Amino acid sequence: MGYLRYVAVGDSQTEGLNDGDETAGYRGWADRLAEMLAVGEPEFRYANLAIRGRVAARVRAEQTEAALAMEPDLVTVMAGMNDLIRPGFDARAVAAELEAMLAAFTASGARVVTFTYPDVGQIAPLVRRLRPRVLALNDHVRDAAHRHGALLVDTFPHQVTTDPRLWSPDRLHAAPLGHARIAAAVAHTLGLPGSDPTWSDPLPFLPPTPSWRRARAELTWAASFLGPWAVRRVRGRSSGDGRAPKRPALSPVLADLP
Repeated sequence: MGYLRYVAVGDSQTEGLNDGDETAGYRGWADRLAEMLAVGEPEFRYANLAIRGRVAARVRAEQTEAALAMEPDLVTVMAGMNDLIRPGFDARAVAAELEAMLAAFTASGARVVTFTYPDVGQIAPLVRRLRPRVLALNDHVRDAAHRHGALLVDTFPHQVTTDPRLWSPDRLHAAPLGHARIAAAVAHTLGLPGSDPTWSDPLPFLPPTPSWRRARAELTWAASFLGPWAVRRVRGRSSGDGRAPKRPALSPVLADLP
């Protein structure tokens, strides 16, 4: 089926961070998906309510009713990573917020797509202790998607989703190639014309990185990204403070961009 009203809800990944920049603006996987959906559909409209730094409870509280008011026929829900990396993470509580959104959107008649998360321990070895959290949250998301008839993009089983070439230097946000792969995964899950399962194909082989270079890379990452993130948490600040959605209302999309 064709979709005419697509609304994306979530956090920084859906906002599109690191697929572009603050000056030119961010594109991201949801924009890329909207461009695919707009092909041959002159009436297609797209809104993106995602805001960086939002935990699942705030995504639900701030974005659900706004999305429903637009009467979408397609909604994507990606949230929970900002909860997962915080102290005191409760997989059941976070999943309950996600499930409330899935329930509300599917009850409205919209087609809903949600996601599991890849193995963060493979992406950022210094936080490999978070892997059990990812496993627990993913299990809850799979169950919730099944209960409510939502489509699921299950990223965790695919090794390519932890390939460093899909991630930006902060290891929290996808690089442009990663955003392109996510968009292709959703397109395939939706069965869009021209889509296929190649989004999960591995990238060309890379020679092993020497251990000393890996260690230096971990130290650089900790100093450049992990440390500043921890300081913001201690100060009670968020990267999304004072920000508004980049596409708060349904609007046309330029289709078929490269």
